[in-house]
Amino acid sequence: MAGYVVVGTQWGDEGKGKIIDVLANKADYVVRFQGGNNAGHTVVVNGEKFVLHLLPSGMLHGNGKCIIGPGVVIDPKVLLQELDTLEAKGAKVDHLFISDRAHIIMPYHVRMDELCEENSGEHKIGTTKRGIGPCYADKINRVGIRAVDLLDMNIFADKLKRGLEAKNLIFTKIYGAEPLSFDTIFEEYKGYADRLKHRIMDSIPEINKALDDGKLVLFEGAQAMMLDINYGTYPYVTSSSPTTGGVTTGAGVSPRKITKGIGVMKAYTTRVGEGPFVTELTDELGEQLRKTGFEYGATTGRPRRCGWLDLVVGKYAVDINGLTDIVITKIDVLSGLDTVKICVAYDIDGKRYTSVPASTEILSRAIPVYEELPGWKEDITQMKNYDELPENCKKYIKRMEEFLGCPISVVSVGPDRTQNIHIREI
Repeated sequence: MAGYVVVGTQWGDEGKGKIIDVLANKADYVVRFQGGNNAGHTVVVNGEKFVLHLLPSGMLHGNGKCIIGPGVVIDPKVLLQELDTLEAKGAKVDHLFISDRAHIIMPYHVRMDELCEENSGEHKIGTTKRGIGPCYADKINRVGIRAVDLLDMNIFADKLKRGLEAKNLIFTKIYGAEPLSFDTIFEEYKGYADRLKHRIMDSIPEINKALDDGKLVLFEGAQAMMLDINYGTYPYVTSSSPTTGGVTTGAGVSPRKITKGIGVMKAYTTRVGEGPFVTELTDELGEQLRKTGFEYGATTGRPRRCGWLDLVVGKYAVDINGLTDIVITKIDVLSGLDTVKICVAYDIDGKRYTSVPASTEILSRAIPVYEELPGWKEDITQMKNYDELPENCKKYIKRMEEFLGCPISVVSVGPDRTQNIHIREI
């Protein structure tokens, strides 16, 4: 069997979509296992950019079957818009299916997200206000609506009525907002159900059989390690687990069926939203990284916070995810710098930390401990072989590999799916 998991090792935006797109060329299945349309995977094919929020990044190859798994929360309006956009561009879309256990984002989830953020003031999380957190909350509270409920409008209507009554009380009594209409929502989602019902399936037996039969199943998450609900910079995190462990609950497979954990790591660090960021650069260099790397959110358009590579975070991700391979992305953005820095520890109140503390209050006081390496001036975007890379670039990669204790197998030198240097076969 071959179960490959691709995960982000930082705060997201590492370029997972591109790497999944490359690996999907040989995959029999591509399975998205968590998150919602708060994700934004950018894939560039022949110079044309595609931004996917809910669809698995492997959709564009059209070879393997693509499945949105049980651990994902789905906004059907967004999903259908993405399918329509791809179809209009001539892409194949009939290989996309949805787990019947996936939860459905409702309009009251989006409204709840908006109201919570608006009323949180300086304590806001910085969500995308797309209803992902409230949908996961309903899932845990056991009052959610799942894809299987879209197959029976009587069941759907009953669950919608109960859910909407509870949410409207909160909207009107706590927030002083207007209630939402049952009839409007029901008619809207009835239309979605009519368009999606042929895609809804029990994905678990098929995925497990594929693995047992030796087929390659590529598991794809959204967000990244430091946004994990358990291990990230809580509470500035997402509402699910984008780690390799999230695959077992988000796709319905045994950990024994995961044969490779592939971590995607940007050659510097970025994050979107609130929360501590130890290596953040708020000076001209940070702005230079943002402009050169075009660091703006694929989902929100928000400018990303930029900083030097944090290998404390990187090692944390290697350990928790059990990574077998690392893919380095956007190393070309560092070309032209006289020196480059990597963070190897934190100094917090005079104490040296080599792992990420749980407390965001403690982490916010961290001072990065840097190693400084010589930079390189060459344009590396057209290089095809590792030996072509400048010596200082190779030294940077080697130091990362030494610190992380995990092989760096691929180095991405540009946004297109062809701009990759393969050091080892994945």
